[in-house]
Amino acid sequence: MFVRCGKFLVVLALVLATGLHWAALQTVAWSTMLAANLSSQQSLTEAVSQTFDGEHPCPLCKAIKAGKQSEQKSEALTLKLKLEFPLVAESLVVLAPTDFELVALEFFSADSISSKPPLPPPRMA
Repeated sequence: MFVRCGKFLVVLALVLATGLHWAALQTVAWSTMLAANLSSQQSLTEAVSQTFDGEHPCPLCKAIKAGKQSEQKSEALTLKLKLEFPLVAESLVVLAPTDFELVALEFFSADSISSKPPLPPPRMA
């Protein structure tokens, strides 16, 4: 039950984050407009051109356009707020540690890494 609810919430969050809800609403609006235009005794070509020409928007199309514009304005505002960084010191000095010691390369030979262990592994009794 909780897994199914969690998956649903993840899908819902992805749909809202990508703006798929606007596409779904626009599809509903266009389908409704096309059905209304066809029922008003227009030919198919006239109904399709009047639906998709952008000159005859329905109330749902107007609401979708207003919703998209308000969403874009709020995103622009949050981007401005997110780009504010605190001031950083102008100069950065990196110093080496005083007790730095160079290790000889003889301790890092390939033979020491690939050699077998001196004792056989323990066995189960």
